[in-house]
Amino acid sequence: MTVKAIDPWVNVSMGAMADAPFMQKVKEEYFKAGDDFFRDIEADELIARMDGLGVEKAFLTIDPQRPEQRVLDFTTKYPGRFYLAAQPRLKKGMRAMWALEDLARDYPLVMARVTPFEIDLPPSDPIYYPLYAKCVEMDIPVGVNTGLPGPPVAGECQNPMYLDRVCLHFPELKLIMQHGADPWWDIAIRLMIKYRNLYMMTSAYSPRYLPESLLHYMNTRGKHKIMFASDHPVLSMDRCLAEAQALELRPGVLEKYLHDNAYAVLFSERKPRYGEFR
Repeated sequence: MTVKAIDPWVNVSMGAMADAPFMQKVKEEYFKAGDDFFRDIEADELIARMDGLGVEKAFLTIDPQRPEQRVLDFTTKYPGRFYLAAQPRLKKGMRAMWALEDLARDYPLVMARVTPFEIDLPPSDPIYYPLYAKCVEMDIPVGVNTGLPGPPVAGECQNPMYLDRVCLHFPELKLIMQHGADPWWDIAIRLMIKYRNLYMMTSAYSPRYLPESLLHYMNTRGKHKIMFASDHPVLSMDRCLAEAQALELRPGVLEKYLHDNAYAVLFSERKPRYGEFR
């Protein structure tokens, strides 16, 4: 069965990650993957896979201060199919935020994202505040990795409870928990009930292993809160979509999970609050 989907987490430059020790651990100990784990993917190859699976749009992560031209070319070669998720280097302060603005002027930037374990600081730390403020101005969501990370690194900083104060102090900001929230699913669900602008994408988490508490939430008051994502090719589109379709979801919920929720949060009309973005 072919479905309509949006995949907000696709990796096309895994070759650049081959020298990162934590990614070597992920490859060897977590996924027990082969030598093609660190293979770069070209646009034509990815489009063919997306077309075969019914994936309408895919998001590619990029550093706004050092954008890889090869990744930018995906968006110009296939407009409307590939979009950018910028991962700014927070320790660069406002220079990283200005680079975010520059990227958005020329390319289809739809969100920013951060990985707390990489700097071992929780998302409530002030180092994140310039990004939150800038994304409120630009009216784009921020994705924040939550849950214990797979690599052998300190992961307490990714407890979703740290988003409580962020949501409180930035009520205009759309926040998306990324990579699920294991083992803190119940905290994440309670926070999504509490805050209107807090969502979750299940990137890098096999749908067949989603907990019953999350599936219950998806089937009830959280129908509009949870978004599909793979982590292709680390966790393939094919596998994630097949497992998603096998979930016990009420009528209409699968369509929301695979497509509609991401479209509503990430492609709704933007209302920027400054300068050229007005």
